[in-house]
Amino acid sequence: MKTIGILGGMSAASTQIYYRKMCEITRQRLGGLHSPELLIRSLDFAKIEKLQAGGQWDEAGYILNAEAKALERGGADFIVLATNTMHKLAGQMMRAVGIPLLHIADATADRIKKAGLHSPGLMATAFTMEQDFYIDRLKAAALQPTVPDAADRAEVHRIIYDELCQDMITTASRTIYESIAQRLVGKGVDCVILGCTEVGMLLNQSNVPVPVFDTTLIHCESAIDMALAQ
Repeated sequence: MKTIGILGGMSAASTQIYYRKMCEITRQRLGGLHSPELLIRSLDFAKIEKLQAGGQWDEAGYILNAEAKALERGGADFIVLATNTMHKLAGQMMRAVGIPLLHIADATADRIKKAGLHSPGLMATAFTMEQDFYIDRLKAAALQPTVPDAADRAEVHRIIYDELCQDMITTASRTIYESIAQRLVGKGVDCVILGCTEVGMLLNQSNVPVPVFDTTLIHCESAIDMALAQ
């Protein structure tokens, strides 16, 4: 079994999900007392969020690059960045790093294509929905992504940072997310990407009327596939 290096803490809520899901998946695949071999670096998200809000992406990239190198030195065979938004810095993060990154958008696009779908709606942070680093990756995989309108994007972003990243789950916010997903369906999407690692705390296949692709779960499954590959 290969050792998975998880770079997390962005937020801590999603990193907890990564650890739990990877353990569950490994136990399901191998049985008994098996669990994945992991190295985890969990950052203080308050520092990263401040850099995000201030547009100091280069400084954030230096931090991620140093952490990726630390995971490599620690013996990780590949890296999982446990956040969608910070994949904006994937290139800078992996400079002079000799082990591969399992990119969350690539894993998600592959799963959507295997399902025979092509027009995903994307619910994520404003950075992910409004900048090209993620959407262009989906387009490069021959998908046609759609994002919510401006007011809905702002609300999705607010709930992520003000509530979900702090482990707050409310019925009111779940209803808001369900309504936004429904409006995306009204725009003609054939599936919905839960494109922030916390969005799955409110949405899942039971409350969205089209196929749902939870990037966190897909990323975890793909990581275990990679770890167990010969």
